[in-house]
Amino acid sequence: MAVERVLSGMRPTGSLHLGHYNGVLKNWLRLQHEHECLFFVADWHALTTHYDTPEVIEESVWEMVIDWLAAGVDPANATIFIQSRVPEHAELHTLLSMITPLSWLERVPTYKDQQEKIASKDLSTYGFLGYPLLQSADILIYKATQVPVGEDQVPHIEFTREIARRFNHIYGKEKGFEEKAEAAIKKLGNKRGAFYEEMRSAYQTSGDEEALESARAMIEEQQGMSLGDKERLLGYLEGGGKIILVEPEHKLTPASKMPGLDGQKMSKSYNNTISLRESVDSVAKKVKTMPTDPARIRRTDPGDPAKCPVWQLHEIYSNEATQQWVQNGCKTAGIGCIECKTPLIESILTELKPIQERAAQYAEDPTLVKSIVAEGCEKARKLARETMRDVRDVMGLNYS
Repeated sequence: MAVERVLSGMRPTGSLHLGHYNGVLKNWLRLQHEHECLFFVADWHALTTHYDTPEVIEESVWEMVIDWLAAGVDPANATIFIQSRVPEHAELHTLLSMITPLSWLERVPTYKDQQEKIASKDLSTYGFLGYPLLQSADILIYKATQVPVGEDQVPHIEFTREIARRFNHIYGKEKGFEEKAEAAIKKLGNKRGAFYEEMRSAYQTSGDEEALESARAMIEEQQGMSLGDKERLLGYLEGGGKIILVEPEHKLTPASKMPGLDGQKMSKSYNNTISLRESVDSVAKKVKTMPTDPARIRRTDPGDPAKCPVWQLHEIYSNEATQQWVQNGCKTAGIGCIECKTPLIESILTELKPIQERAAQYAEDPTLVKSIVAEGCEKARKLARETMRDVRDVMGLNYS
């Protein structure tokens, strides 16, 4: 079976908060033990909307990596790198732009949506229009098979699949492809070669998906076969050419149920966040000043937790007994709002404490953080160079 490779990135545009931790990082912590993972700081992507405030990006890059490490992303299990330190991303983006129809970019749903949402900034730039293609280059350059995304990003992965398909269609027919594929079948030996031919025929004549999967699995198991021959066999199997760029699948991230301090989704743009390195006093102050059920004007007025942003946080941070205590106490006016907030403050601080302790250790040792990233960039660049060698080759750019 082919190696499952997961790629995911985050834009460095400010402090990470509990929304990031619950919505993205917890998922990364799980994935790093299940698949080969690459996690990157998307600094070029940050420039698509923060081109006029680069200082925000510069300040956030290292702080964000520290937050990842403190949250539990393990450099022994995942490759951590910075996008701009792997210039091959930009090269692949440029080369893919040569074959990408303009209309494909203009129809990406987030294009007009983001322009309307961030109306205060001029986003009628080439970089902003092309950012889904840069995202495609980020994914395709590592031959990533899975990309964890939220519902709103699914069209971007579909777009990436279309780009890979178009690229393979245009450039996958290397000179003498069929002869090379036939030669690769001979290298399988008589028994496996006959099995391959049988499965190829079953798939191409009647669309037998099981035959396709069986043949793919057999090809992947071949130890002494070159990657080029494997890709020729896979392409020939499907009736196409050599597969140069791999079509990724989206891996739907469970929707983050992390509400902000005002009941809306936790987001920097709503100014309703608790950052991962928020001080004890600041967490206490922010939670204590959270709005509550407007019906509870006096301490003796009963309330309804369903109408209170504080209850939404209890649903995430409190155990069943505490939730029951909140429900009863609020509805009967048995507890006041400050009383209701106290166990919540304690639970949030309990979650943040180990993260903050680890963050302090990494912050005191910037050399360690930079060496982790340097090592990650080197690993990522090695993979990127391999893909670019293939891309340049089929695009006729490997002349000397």
